[in-house]
Amino acid sequence: MKPPTEEPPLTDEERAIYAWQMRIPGLGEPGQQKLKGASVLISRCGGLGGAVAYELAAAGVGRLVIAHAGNVKPSDLNRQLLMTHDQIGRSRIESIDRRLRELNPRLEIVPVAENVSSANADRLVAQADIVVDAAPLFEERFALNDAAVRQHKPMVECAVYEMDVHVTTILPGRTPCLRCIVPEMPVDWKRQFPILGAVSGVAGCIGAVEVVKLLTGIGKPLAGVRLVMNLDTMQVRQLKLMRDPGCPACGSPAS
Repeated sequence: MKPPTEEPPLTDEERAIYAWQMRIPGLGEPGQQKLKGASVLISRCGGLGGAVAYELAAAGVGRLVIAHAGNVKPSDLNRQLLMTHDQIGRSRIESIDRRLRELNPRLEIVPVAENVSSANADRLVAQADIVVDAAPLFEERFALNDAAVRQHKPMVECAVYEMDVHVTTILPGRTPCLRCIVPEMPVDWKRQFPILGAVSGVAGCIGAVEVVKLLTGIGKPLAGVRLVMNLDTMQVRQLKLMRDPGCPACGSPAS
């Protein structure tokens, strides 16, 4: 993040748009300036990442780097609220770009029509202050995690399955990283899994709040803690996470 002296000033229009959220204790105009000056990378902008992107655009984050490949399919439409029926068969990233600009025309968007991989993760992470992981595949999640750890960039890790929500915030060098939490690639994980769109929306909104807290300094992030919500039973838990000293991504190097 940029030093306070380098944060861009707000326009009168922005003061009017963000007036309600600037009333939050500790946020105010200085916090809004931090949001305006920030850059956030979102890996996959579907049902989960799309909710993150939409809320961050609404909150006034100045720049979003969005990595999402492929074209819109009918099966996207139950949860991917940045996709529309008239865009079926067309580029997802173009639909994302258009919908976010309709909400916030001041937003700078860096559209990347690629999914995160070990080949591009470092390049993408280097463009952001904070990373949001909303990818469906663990290959993408591990590549993003490793790049964020190498570059000491905070990462908000969001996941959903059926009616379950999982969110944690990874602060490299201070908290467990994703490889500490999930030491090995789950062999039975599939690209398609059961999910209700509203569950993705809940996780995405929580993830967006985590990003805002990290950028502005308000509140207490889910650092070293995994928030687990079962929306079937409405049970909410916070699980303490432990770093793995032998972690291949964030563990101490052998002497």
